[in-house]
Amino acid sequence: MAIKEKHKDRIAEAFTDPDKITKALAQGVRDALLKHKQAGNPIVVWRNGRIVWLKPDEINV
Repeated sequence: MAIKEKHKDRIAEAFTDPDKITKALAQGVRDALLKHKQAGNPIVVWRNGRIVWLKPDEINV
């Protein structure tokens, strides 16, 4: 089986498991938050219908 076909099979398999997708997305968010915090970069969040900037020390990872 070609590498491209194996890759497609793994992607198709992942999309059949919603828990895997949710876990992967959650891990990606955690990684991004940690990188922002470590780099000293703020993030933007949505709270109570408003845009709020969080300083790096306010980011909970």
